[in-house]
Amino acid sequence: MFDIVTQEVEPGLRQATEETLVDAAHVLAEMAASDLAAQRIRDGNFARSLQAARQRLFAANIYGVKKESVDFRVYVSDARGIVAFDSENKMLGSDFSRWKDVSSVLRGEYGARTTREDPNLPNTSSLYISAPIFRQGKLIGVLSLAKPTVSLQPYIQRAISRLRHDGLAMLAISAAIGLVFSFWLMRSIYGFIRYARAVSVGEKAKAPTGGGRQFSELASALAAMRERLEGKQYVEKYVQNLAHEMKSPLTAVVSAAELLEAPLPDAERRRFACLIRDEAQRLQHVIERMLQLARVEQLQRPEDNQPLDLGELARQCVEAHRVALEKRALQIQIDANGNFPCRGDAFLLRQAINNLLDNAIAFSPAGGLIQMVLEKQANRIRLCVRDQGAGAPDYALPQLFERFYSLPRPATGRKSTGLGLPFVREVAQLHGGSAQFANWPEGGASVSFDLLADQRQTRLST
Repeated sequence: MFDIVTQEVEPGLRQATEETLVDAAHVLAEMAASDLAAQRIRDGNFARSLQAARQRLFAANIYGVKKESVDFRVYVSDARGIVAFDSENKMLGSDFSRWKDVSSVLRGEYGARTTREDPNLPNTSSLYISAPIFRQGKLIGVLSLAKPTVSLQPYIQRAISRLRHDGLAMLAISAAIGLVFSFWLMRSIYGFIRYARAVSVGEKAKAPTGGGRQFSELASALAAMRERLEGKQYVEKYVQNLAHEMKSPLTAVVSAAELLEAPLPDAERRRFACLIRDEAQRLQHVIERMLQLARVEQLQRPEDNQPLDLGELARQCVEAHRVALEKRALQIQIDANGNFPCRGDAFLLRQAINNLLDNAIAFSPAGGLIQMVLEKQANRIRLCVRDQGAGAPDYALPQLFERFYSLPRPATGRKSTGLGLPFVREVAQLHGGSAQFANWPEGGASVSFDLLADQRQTRLST
């Protein structure tokens, strides 16, 4: 920061000096107008006043920098750019019409330039500012005011010296503030370390609350995480959900068993026996799905993270559903051009795709079409399964990925376990992606999930 500021000091002083010279040049141009028009610019009042000013001796103390003489130079050119007056009598009669400051003013523009007196010495440069000289509205010449840039050097050095002094003071203050902040920060962090150690050995410890709002929020988050890691809420929720889902099938089984105790015709006995079998299978299905979902939710990353082709995996799942598709006279269209390399758990991904196909088959009208689309989107692969059913009602959309939430199947009117879509979402998140549900305006619904593509396999195949 100090270097940036010091680099701006000299340009800033030059700009301020240029602005002052612009004012002075226009004032002097107005004073020289009458002498230049009367052709006495070399020996008139303007020349005598200027000479007297340059010979003045004075002692000015400008913020610690002493100034004892006038150090600017003035020359006047006529309308052709020929020098008619030079305060140093060096360039009389010279053609300055091509110098940038004079030529710009003659064209009606702002004129300024910086030129070295000796091209090999950088400290001999001067700043030239020119102003037009008018007489009765007509341009009759150009006045140029020059100031050596070396005269600015004391002010530049003084400014840099003060910046260095103030910068060191600011550095010391910042270091002191940093030490205080570091002490406060480390004290707060050590409080969390002590809390974590206590939790790790099973001690009852209260999360630290000091250290400001952010640390208080972190303490609350740690306390919530501890509670979740202990598994109390997790287990309670699953037990409640499982009990709720098992209640209806068990009631049906108990009722059917009670009826079977009484004498019944063979047809009725077979009907109740089938009911018991179906409800027992439903209970088994719920328990299996619950165990699958619980296992996926506890994973932090895929257990079997191997290279896969999601397109080939999807085709295998479709072949496994051929009987179910033919049973309802459903057609399936796979749009998967090329390879779709990814990394992940083949077993979990296959289960997720099977869940999507099961849903599409269950909600498709007989003889309908199911579309499976795979596409690459930047560094991701997206798989979408679309059916031609009625879609989901608006009230159900926010709950479709919740556990045990299910809609009645059109063909049977019965609900599923409500664990399929939550399982798909968990598998997608486990593989760095997400799952989505959407109704189509022209009818039907689509469920999709995406996951990270295997860039290494993509480059090798390319």
